[in-house]
Amino acid sequence: MYFPQICLIFAVSTALAVTEEDEGVKYANRCEVCKILAIELESRLEETGKTHDVIETGYEVDDVKPKKKKEYKKSELRLVESLDGVCERILEYNIHKEREDSTRFAKGMSQTFQTLHGLVDKGVKVELGIPYELWDKPSVEVTNMKTQCETLLEQNEGDIEEWYFHHQGKQSLKKYLCEERALRNEDTSCLSEVFKGDKGARRKKDEL
Repeated sequence: MYFPQICLIFAVSTALAVTEEDEGVKYANRCEVCKILAIELESRLEETGKTHDVIETGYEVDDVKPKKKKEYKKSELRLVESLDGVCERILEYNIHKEREDSTRFAKGMSQTFQTLHGLVDKGVKVELGIPYELWDKPSVEVTNMKTQCETLLEQNEGDIEEWYFHHQGKQSLKKYLCEERALRNEDTSCLSEVFKGDKGARRKKDEL
C-alpha cells in the first residue's frame, strides 16, 4: 500500500556558538522564566497546603523539654519540599509554536504535534529529522528554560522565603518576585499574558 510521504525538516543544533535563528528556536526570556517558576511554585504550594498535619521540631532531653509543634502548611519544611524539583516540573511543558507570546510554553501537546501524531496513526510517513520516539521529549527551548529556572531560583531564594513567610496570600508570587524584585527595571509584560485560544480557532468561530 502506498502512503504519501510528508517531509518536514527542522534545523536542530546543540552548538552553543549558533544563534537562536540558526537553530530555529526562540528561547524563553527572563520574564517568561520567572512567570513559569512562580506558577509552578504556587501550584506546588497549593498541593501541599491542603493538609492539616502538625510537625514537631526541636530536641527532647529526657522527655523534660517538649518539642515545639507547628502546622505543616506554615512550616519551613513545606517550603523546602515545594522548592525541591520545582524547576523539574518545567520538563512537563511543550512548545506551542502556533502561539507567539509567553503562552507558547504550556503543558499538553501542541496543535502541530497533535496533527503529526494523527497523521502517523493514519499510516502517513512523517519525517522530522529526529527519531519518532524523541518527538515527545522536552524540546531545547524547554530544557533551556529549566536551566534558567534553576539559576533564577538560586539567585532569589531569599526573596522567595520572605514571600512565603510574610506575603503569601496577600500578594501573588508573580508580582512580589518577578515584577517587584527579580525583574525590576526589566520588561514584565509577559506576566499579564494569558492564553485566549488559538487564532485559527477564533477565526473559524468568527466565520460561522
